[in-house]
Amino acid sequence: QLAAPPRLYQICGRLVPWLAAAGIIALATGWVRGFGFAPADYQQGEGYRIMYLHVPAAIWSMGIYAAMAVAAFTGLVWQMKMATLAVAAMAPVGAVYTFIALVTGAAWGKPMWGTWWVWDARLTSELVLLFLYAGVIALWHAFDDRKMAGRAAGILVLVGVVNLPVIHYSVEWWNTLHQGSTRMQQSIDPAMRSPLRWAIAGYLLLFMTLALMRMRNLILLMEKRRPWVSELILKRGHR
Repeated sequence: QLAAPPRLYQICGRLVPWLAAAGIIALATGWVRGFGFAPADYQQGEGYRIMYLHVPAAIWSMGIYAAMAVAAFTGLVWQMKMATLAVAAMAPVGAVYTFIALVTGAAWGKPMWGTWWVWDARLTSELVLLFLYAGVIALWHAFDDRKMAGRAAGILVLVGVVNLPVIHYSVEWWNTLHQGSTRMQQSIDPAMRSPLRWAIAGYLLLFMTLALMRMRNLILLMEKRRPWVSELILKRGHR
């Protein structure tokens, strides 16, 4: 019953306000504490604070793609239309997060490496991830037949999954300029670690909010000729 478009549309609508409020609170907490109260780093000084923008975006750029892969597999194997729509709903948010990770990473790397960009394994594989997101979005819009569009986008998502371990382990497999993966180990000052956790949670909640909002729009587009959509429009028109 959850996979029924009217029911899923209703559930998404109920979740969005709560997720949005929680996301705003989490982000505000993380950023206020991170940018305003966390101590300066003994090596990087104040410049390290960009990690409160960069690290959550980098983490969820991969996390969102992994979620898309699960949805794509479900849609292709069990022919679930809502799973296919979920791929299309998540892709733009994932693309934005990946772009944020690349831009903030370049800004963080300039004072550390002396250059905005190097063809480092981590940076290059993250750039490939952005291209994969763009490809999924392009394929979704390239076909008038939604079933064909969903299948093409889903196949690309599954092919691109191989890039995720490359991104994650690139700093261990190759000699790179990029620092090791950020972990919540005890070596990080608790005053720095706690705001980062809040920011990571906030990015996740923001992603869920935006993805569900887009999911609702895609459901309406797909079901626009169904009676329940006409009834919904009439109800809103009378308010």
